[in-house]
Amino acid sequence: MIRISHVSKTYANQIYALSDITFEISPGEFVFLTGPGGSGKTTLLRILFCAERPTEGDALVNGFHITHTGFRKIHLLRRTIGIVFQDVKLLRDRTAAENIAFALEATGHTPGEIRTKVLEILSQVGLREREKDSILTLSAGERQRVAIARALVNDPPLLLADEPTGNLDGQMTSDVMRIFTDLHQRGATILFATHDTHLIQRYPHRVIRMAEGRMVEDGAGNEVKRAG
Repeated sequence: MIRISHVSKTYANQIYALSDITFEISPGEFVFLTGPGGSGKTTLLRILFCAERPTEGDALVNGFHITHTGFRKIHLLRRTIGIVFQDVKLLRDRTAAENIAFALEATGHTPGEIRTKVLEILSQVGLREREKDSILTLSAGERQRVAIARALVNDPPLLLADEPTGNLDGQMTSDVMRIFTDLHQRGATILFATHDTHLIQRYPHRVIRMAEGRMVEDGAGNEVKRAG
C-alpha cells in the first residue's frame, strides 16, 4: 500500500525535515508513526497525500508514484485516502452532516446517495442524533468523530491520521481508537501518527519511530530492529 524509498525533504538553508526514509506498509496493516514534535511525522504524512514533494527519493502510494504524479492523478489518488488531523479542519458554518456531505459532493455523488451514506457513517461513529447540529455546538471528541466520518465516507482503502487523539481526554481517546480498530479489522490500512507512548503500549501494532527527521526504529511490540 505504501513504499517509501530513500525519501528526504529539505527546506531553506538546507534544513532537513526528513533524511533518507525507507519503509513499506502492506495492505491491511495498522502502523503507529511516532516521535517527538519536530521529528518529521507530519512532513512524511504530507508527502504521502501529496501536499509536499520530497526533495529526494521515491514514494509509491496505492499504486501511484507520487513523486512523478501530475495534478490530475493526484486528485484520483486523494480519493483513495482518508485524512484525519489533530486540528479537525471542519467547516465551522456547517452542520455535522453537511461537513461529511461536502466530501461526497466533491466526488460527484447524487443527493440520494449522499443522504444515505452520511446517515450510515454518522451511525457508525455514534453521532446519528447530531446530524443537524452545528459543528460549534459539538464537543472536541464529537468533532473528531465527525472528522473521522468525513475521512471514511468514501470508503478509502488507506487512512492517514496525524495526532487524531492529541486534544482528547482518556474516554474520548478510547472512543476514537475503537473506530480505528473496527476499520482495521474490516481491512483498512492505517498509518497513525502519535507521540502518545501509552496509546502505543495499549494497542500492539507495528511502530515506526522518528527522531530529528530520521527513522530510528521499525518494529512491533518488543521486537524492534534498528533502521539501517
